[in-house]
Amino acid sequence: MKQITVSGAVIVRENPETHKKEVFATQRGYGDYKDGWEIPGGKLEPGETPEQCIVREISEELASEVKAESVLGVVEYDYPAFHLTMHCILCTLVSGKLTLLEHEAARWLTKETLHSVDWLPADLLILDEIEKVLE
Repeated sequence: MKQITVSGAVIVRENPETHKKEVFATQRGYGDYKDGWEIPGGKLEPGETPEQCIVREISEELASEVKAESVLGVVEYDYPAFHLTMHCILCTLVSGKLTLLEHEAARWLTKETLHSVDWLPADLLILDEIEKVLE
């Protein structure tokens, strides 16, 4: 089975109005899983660490700079056509406005609204860890 290794950015902020913690979720605008919701990110390039990958991917996909803080978890998931290893990296936004260059939509989700979108199957496996961060 084909193996794909990616990094996903768990970008967390405190909402300035509500003072609740929120995570940034994006809706895929392309591919087999178009319209599914995910934490943004992409494939590791040869010789790249998961942290280096996520900084590059967020720059490319969202025209923003993030700081990779720590690894929140690693998800292993078998899709029908490939096995996915996803390094979920807790990130803070350093600069930029998270401009959607590849995704069709995005939302800031609180712990209460985290399950209000149709997450892709692999991303569902990290939601418990994201909930803890949002407390």
